Amino acid sequence: MENSRAGENGSGSERGEWGNQSPAYRAHRGRTEHGQGPGGPAGAETTPIEHVEALLGRAQNGFEIDERMLGRLRTALMHQAELRSYRQRNDDRRPLRCNSYRHVFLLADGSSLLLFELEHNTGPEDVFVYELYADEDVLDRAERRVHDRIGGGIGPGSETEELPAWLAEELLLAMGPVQPRREYVSDGSPDHARRLLRRAENEDGPGEVVRELLQGALGHHIALITKPRRRGPGRDATWCRFYEHAFLLEGGGELSLWELEHNMNTDGRLVCEVYLDEAEAEVAADRHARSQGVEL
Repeated sequence: MENSRAGENGSGSERGEWGNQSPAYRAHRGRTEHGQGPGGPAGAETTPIEHVEALLGRAQNGFEIDERMLGRLRTALMHQAELRSYRQRNDDRRPLRCNSYRHVFLLADGSSLLLFELEHNTGPEDVFVYELYADEDVLDRAERRVHDRIGGGIGPGSETEELPAWLAEELLLAMGPVQPRREYVSDGSPDHARRLLRRAENEDGPGEVVRELLQGALGHHIALITKPRRRGPGRDATWCRFYEHAFLLEGGGELSLWELEHNMNTDGRLVCEVYLDEAEAEVAADRHARSQGVEL
């Protein structure tokens, strides 16, 4: 019996409540026998540099990550881990597993870097081995090598392709909307609001009344909002992220701006759009996806 899943996808005061695993990642990692999340036990919070050190420490090929990339990773402000693919084959001796994870790092200059982790137990002993790659094509080749060891059919149309009931259920439940815990930062909140609205490229964003109101903001909090994305297996270069920028106003009121960050345009450029309502941001994302023939 074999189970397979691929393509789970998935950018501090400047960007998102990162530093924890994505819900899909936690739902999957919480069921693995070794029970480790990125950098420690599942659910443990780590800084970006601690996360990088944990990845390098457990990877048998960590030395392949060059110093230039490591230097950039040391400037990371936030990180997030996502389940990328999952495969399990139950043979006569023991279950054989091959999982891959996408580790996303937001850097101080506003760009992002990806590391890809391969986890499998196809060796002679029932222990998990970890491999780390900076290039997704190299990861794909390593993953095929492990799949060859596991044997059996895999991929779309395979008669044995299905998710175990517990994983299918937990992925759907865990990927639902999550209300972030707000911890307001009081440093430069009006400036943060100005920068956010200045880089927004949509014409139907918040107006002057909102801009003036935010000039008196006493604090702000940014959270990455996880949205369910149901796609088939295969390479997907789409970037689509939602962020809530919550502002604490004079008098104790709150106001949220919803940022849509995506590359669903003709040139693949990363753009920012800002909306007053979460539903408006979701509608805009769907509109951009349809125009590019992308399935969210």
